[in-house]
Amino acid sequence: MSEIKSQKKQKYTLEFEIKSSPKILFNYLSTASGLEEWFADKVNIREGDYMFQWDGTEQRARIVARKENQMIRYKWITEDKSKDETFFQFEIQQDEITGDVALIVTDFASDDEKAGNMMLWDSQIHALMHHIGS
Repeated sequence: MSEIKSQKKQKYTLEFEIKSSPKILFNYLSTASGLEEWFADKVNIREGDYMFQWDGTEQRARIVARKENQMIRYKWITEDKSKDETFFQFEIQQDEITGDVALIVTDFASDDEKAGNMMLWDSQIHALMHHIGS
């Protein structure tokens, strides 16, 4: 009998140049209406939790860290009460000299999920850029 090992999720980051002010970009990353523009089909806030809907399925996340116009971190809320330390985070960095704005996405995935997840983020962030006009 073979033993099935669950793969530990590894942290990875992606960086995108966004032609937007940090304030406008942060609105798209932190509000239900902004997230609905590019991230999920429908977003509701219930009891402080964000309810994301895609194709009839729903996932719940909670904001666990936030710095206005700089960073927001979400943690998925699951039925599994294990010590899952994963999250997804959006960080906005602006170059002091050039004024260029970068969006850094941090997420977690197992080795076999990573490439697909990175492609999904790339697609989602390009949808965001389209909505912003970047």
